Amino acid sequence: MLLLVILLSSLTLESKAQERTINVDFNKTARPLNTMFNDCVGAGRAAEGLRADWQQQLTYVHKECGFRYIRMHGLLTDEMAVYSEDKNGKPQYNFMYVDVLFDFLQSIGMKPFVELGFMPTPLASGNKTIFWWRGNVTPPKDYDKWAGLVRALVEHFTRRYGSDEVKTWYFEVWNEPNLDGFWAGTQQDYFKLYTYAARAIKAVDPAYKVGGPATAGAAWEPEMIQYCHKNNVPLDFISTHAYGVKQGFLDEYGHAGTVLDKNPMSVSGDVLQSRREIAASAMPDLELHYTEWSASYTPADPIHDSYIEAPYVLQKLRQVGNAANSMSYWVFTDIFEEPGPRFTPFHGGFGMLTIQGIEKPVFYAYKFLNQLGNIELANKDASSWVCKDAQGNIQVLAWDFTITQPVDSVNNQDYYIRDLPAASKGKLTLRIDHVPAGMYAVEVYKTGYRCNDAYATYLRMGKPNQLDRQQVEQIRKENDGSPILRELVTVKDGAPFSTTLDLRENDVYLLKLIKL
Repeated sequence: MLLLVILLSSLTLESKAQERTINVDFNKTARPLNTMFNDCVGAGRAAEGLRADWQQQLTYVHKECGFRYIRMHGLLTDEMAVYSEDKNGKPQYNFMYVDVLFDFLQSIGMKPFVELGFMPTPLASGNKTIFWWRGNVTPPKDYDKWAGLVRALVEHFTRRYGSDEVKTWYFEVWNEPNLDGFWAGTQQDYFKLYTYAARAIKAVDPAYKVGGPATAGAAWEPEMIQYCHKNNVPLDFISTHAYGVKQGFLDEYGHAGTVLDKNPMSVSGDVLQSRREIAASAMPDLELHYTEWSASYTPADPIHDSYIEAPYVLQKLRQVGNAANSMSYWVFTDIFEEPGPRFTPFHGGFGMLTIQGIEKPVFYAYKFLNQLGNIELANKDASSWVCKDAQGNIQVLAWDFTITQPVDSVNNQDYYIRDLPAASKGKLTLRIDHVPAGMYAVEVYKTGYRCNDAYATYLRMGKPNQLDRQQVEQIRKENDGSPILRELVTVKDGAPFSTTLDLRENDVYLLKLIKL
C-alpha cells in the first residue's frame, strides 16, 4: 500500500531495522546531473541497422531513453560491401550501405560511435572469422591499404555530413583485440593497426577523435597510453569493456553457464581503476569510454530478461559516478545475430527490447534515468538520485539491489529462468525539505517482481516457444510502464513533502513531483 502524507510541521521518523530513509533539501544542490549513462548504447552489427524493425526499435529507445550515440560491430565487413579490389589489386570503395545506416541515425538525432572493424576479406591476411556473420579478425595484408580504406571512409563522412558534425563523433579502432577470437594478431600487431588508422583519421582533420584499445576486461590501458605517448601516435580517449560475471566465458548459446559476480564493486570497480590508470599516466586528461558493459557477456543469459537487471544497472552507474565519460549498455535490442538469428522470446538476449519489441525491466531503468531533472540534489543515499529541473519539478529515482542467487554452483542459466518472488525489504521513506509551496501532481512508476516484469508475464503464459501477435500485445499491455499511482497534493509554505513506499528486493521506483 502506498501512503502519501503532506506534513505541516517537522517530521520525526522512528528508527526501524527495516526502514530506509532518503532525506534531501530542495535548496541544497550537489551538481549538474551527469548524464554519461545515456551518452551511448550498443547494437549488434551494422547490417542489422538496415532492417526496418531495428530502425523502429532504435527510434523508440532513443525517444524514451535519450541515447545520443550508438556503437556497433561490423561496419567494414563483407556484408556492408565497403571494400574490394580490381584485377590489378587497386582498392575500390563503396559506402552505399554505410550511408543508408548513418543517414538514418542522423534522421532520428543520433550520432555514431564508429567502431572500425572487422577486416574486409579482400584486405585480410587470413580467413579466421567470428560469429554467424563471419567477421574476419585477421590483420590486414597491407597496412597502407588499411590506412587508405580508413582515410577514404573518413573523407567520405566529411563530405557527406560536414567536418563540424564529424568532429562530434568518436572513432574506435577494432573490438576486443586482447581476445584471440576477435584478433588473430599480437598486441604489437594491434598497436600497428591502430597507428595506421589513427594517423589516417587525423590526416583528414586533426580535430577528429580517435581511440582504443576497446579491450575486454579493462585490459591494455597503460600499455596503450605508453605506446601512443612514446611513439607520438594520436590518442584522444581510452575505451574498454566490463561485464559482471566471474565464471563462464563467451558462450553464444548459453550451454556452459555464467555466474553473477557477488563482488559489490564488480564492473564499477573496473571503471574506477581505469580512471586511476589514466590519471597516473603520461596522458592524464584522456576521456574514458566503456563502450560495452552489462551484467553478463553472453547473449544467452536470462539475467538480461530478469527484473533484477534494472537495479543492477542503476547500482553500477551510481557507483561509477563521474569516472567515465560514457557507459554504453550492450545492447538496445535482441535483434542481434552473433550466434545466428534468434527466434524464441526471452532467450537471455542482451537487448533492452525483445525481438518483438517487448520492453524488459532494464529498458524502464534507462527510461526512468532519462526523466531526471538536470540538477542533482545533495543526497547521502547510495542507491538513489534526487533531482530537480528549472520548472521546480522534483524526481526521485530509488531502488534496492540484492543478489538473491544463492551459491556459485547455481549458474545464471539455471537461476534467472525461474519465477523469483521478491522478499520484503521493509519501508522506504522519502522526505524532501523546503519544497516550494503549491499544488503538485504526484506520479509513481515502478519496475520489480511482477511489475513491468515482462518475463514474469511470459512465465505465467507457460513459456510458449513462439508468441503470436495477440500474446505480444498482452505482454506489452501488462507491462507498459504506466504509473502505479497518480495524485494531487498541496504543499504549504515551510512544510516538507514526505511519502513512504513498500520496498521489496530489487524494486525500482521513480517518483515525480510535478509543479502545477
